[in-house]
Amino acid sequence: MNKVTLVAKIAEKSGLSKKQAELALGAFIDSVTEALKEGDKVQLMGFGTFEVKERAARTGRNPSTGETIEIPASKTPSFKAGKGLRDEF
Repeated sequence: MNKVTLVAKIAEKSGLSKKQAELALGAFIDSVTEALKEGDKVQLMGFGTFEVKERAARTGRNPSTGETIEIPASKTPSFKAGKGLRDEF
C-alpha cells in the first residue's frame, strides 16, 4: 500500500474527503516526526510505539575490498508493534 491508497482508505473509512484525509495523514506524520526529533516517544495504545534508538559506533568491513572501516554512532527511528496489532496476525 502506498500513500495514495492509504489516503483513499482513510477517506473511505472516516467519511472525510480525500483532501481532508491527506491533510490528516500529513499532520500525523509531521507530529510524529517532530516528537521524535525532540526525543519523545509516541505511543498509540493497541497499535505501537515510535521512538528513536541509538546505535553505538562499531567496526565494519567493506565487502568489496575486505578493508576494515569505522561505522560512526547514529540515531535511527524505530517502530515496535503493540499487542493489539501483533494479535491481528
